[in-house]
Amino acid sequence: MNINAIENDPIVGWRKRPVTNLSGSALNAMTVDVEDYFQVEAFANHIAREEWNSRECRVERNMDRILQLFSDNGTTATFFTLGWIAERYPQIVRRIVGEGHELASHGLAHFRADHQSRPLFLTDVKRAKELLEDVGGTAVSGYRATSFSITRRNLWALSVLEEVGYKYSSSTFPIHHDLYGIPEQPRFAFFPFADSSFMEIPITTIRRFGRNWPAGGGGYFRLFPYSLFKRNLQTVRAQDRQPCMFYFHPWEIDHTQPRVTGTSVKTRVRHYLNLDRTFDRLQMLLKDFRWSSVNRVFFADSAPIQ
Repeated sequence: MNINAIENDPIVGWRKRPVTNLSGSALNAMTVDVEDYFQVEAFANHIAREEWNSRECRVERNMDRILQLFSDNGTTATFFTLGWIAERYPQIVRRIVGEGHELASHGLAHFRADHQSRPLFLTDVKRAKELLEDVGGTAVSGYRATSFSITRRNLWALSVLEEVGYKYSSSTFPIHHDLYGIPEQPRFAFFPFADSSFMEIPITTIRRFGRNWPAGGGGYFRLFPYSLFKRNLQTVRAQDRQPCMFYFHPWEIDHTQPRVTGTSVKTRVRHYLNLDRTFDRLQMLLKDFRWSSVNRVFFADSAPIQ
């Protein structure tokens, strides 16, 4: 990377502007990426977007279970929702808002941010924000990129999000991974720009053996024994004294979803492993830690108390 690129790289500022007023918070951020099973990155080469309308949709029934689970446990959360979902299932969006949760953006149709040009990305995130706000009748402040696809090669996306009017992103993961990750980035919430309040909030990791290990949900929540996952979150809370950022998807509680054929062993393991155990693990997670929306955890002064 040349000198000019380094000077314009937000990563330089990351190490200078961590969010420092959160160490006393007992809350953690519970988030859901609202998409259906056939929209995931793992199936992008097997299911074309043109086929989405003809696929059996299961997001409604899965969202019913999730919203009831949160209600039963007195939990509010942030739902990073696809524009595609909002257009076809506006009742889901209205229920999210109506039950006191935070509505946030997951883009229009699950396009990876690092596969889009700057103009295409700007159009995508702007239209998604406007669509969700129109359907939900509430402001949308947060964004999460598909597959955490804001990486070293498209850090400019953060400035686009600020330009469009988002106040935070949760689109990076400080780990080594074949599809995403910036291992050297800060592990906790930070301000990527020196003169802005725009915040990036990475998925939670734990530091061990000289590297970062995933501790914030998704497939790792299904892969690791629950006792280990719980201990990792407890360690982050005790040693780092920072809120945790957890995420999962509606299809991860649906072990009877249709199987997509012709996929690799790695893809099948990533997508289908322990789906039958996720819901029960979520129930334990909600009882073992305190959870709320991103807005409540990281922007307490501007978020309504739920």
